[in-house]
Amino acid sequence: MEFIPVATTDELPPGSRKTVVVGEREVALFNVAGTFYAIDNTCPHQGGPLGEGWLEGTIVTCPWHAWCFDLRTGTMTLGEFSQIDTFEVQVAGSLVSIASLPR
Repeated sequence: MEFIPVATTDELPPGSRKTVVVGEREVALFNVAGTFYAIDNTCPHQGGPLGEGWLEGTIVTCPWHAWCFDLRTGTMTLGEFSQIDTFEVQVAGSLVSIASLPR
């Protein structure tokens, strides 16, 4: 699996997020208290941009219709009828890279 450099740690202080492109996919990258998480940026409900959602701990809420997902697992918190892809993140020095394929 290939890791694609997408940001530096200076660009993403704790509590911030950034939408990046990895291959042909749009991925939302989050820094939660110093731990980086990457998820598919598209909500499966109606395509809302998860990278623009509300973040509380490791839960992101889609800004369009309030579907909630756990950044660690991609599972929906409101029920088990939907899930999003998550991606492994590597930090080497100040460089943040995302796996080219979901977990």
